[in-house]
Amino acid sequence: MLSVPSCSRALLCTAAMLIGACAQADEVQVAVAANFAGPFQQIAAGFQAATGHQAIVAIGSTGKFHTQIRNGAPFAVLIAADDETPAKLINEGLAVKGSSFTYAVGKLVLWSARAAYVDPKGEVLKKGDFQHLAVANPRLAPYGAAAMEALGKLGLSDNLAPRIVQGENIAQAQQFVATGNAELGFVALSQVAVPGKPQLGSFWLVPTDLYTPIRQNAVLLKTGANQAAAQALLKHLQSDAAKAVIQAWGYGL
Repeated sequence: MLSVPSCSRALLCTAAMLIGACAQADEVQVAVAANFAGPFQQIAAGFQAATGHQAIVAIGSTGKFHTQIRNGAPFAVLIAADDETPAKLINEGLAVKGSSFTYAVGKLVLWSARAAYVDPKGEVLKKGDFQHLAVANPRLAPYGAAAMEALGKLGLSDNLAPRIVQGENIAQAQQFVATGNAELGFVALSQVAVPGKPQLGSFWLVPTDLYTPIRQNAVLLKTGANQAAAQALLKHLQSDAAKAVIQAWGYGL
């Protein structure tokens, strides 16, 4: 009978454990709201390091993802920019009941790529010294809906309506401002206050009493109901490590 030295047995056991872990690792298809693209990139990296699973990510507007999921898109998890869409998907039988939870509370800002262009109180909106105001499509993007709500409460909806340019999602609205096609626009705080990087341009943090709280929920879709990787991702999103990333990007919990 061949005898295996103890150190060799330990190496063999370690190799077997690694092989087992790799065999269990899987991919999970995730639909991520555009405002959360930056933080989710970090969270996905931590998720893969911790579990071996890989998140395959699509970025877009929550409303568009809702339509795609209803039409059979193979997403296992939706990380939405609101709490209404996950609730609708559960009611429509397309998401798992009881799986929706708030992972972040978003913050709306009025932003310009120009330094000192947006004042600390947002008075630039009332002065009207601009031609274009970028807003995400309010029918598809919760941040766009919040922006329009804020304009309404400020009494500026009618005056500024001719100057509004709509992006399909908040990433496109930000791009309009970044490229100078719009002097300013409503975007998410997470898009302009990136951890570890200098602040670009100028912004006004819109008071939260001007818009309905942007409660961003994640939900397990029926496609991912039996996927260990999908369930693991939602668990990781609620971990202390993920929460630290979320807060670092300016979100509330």
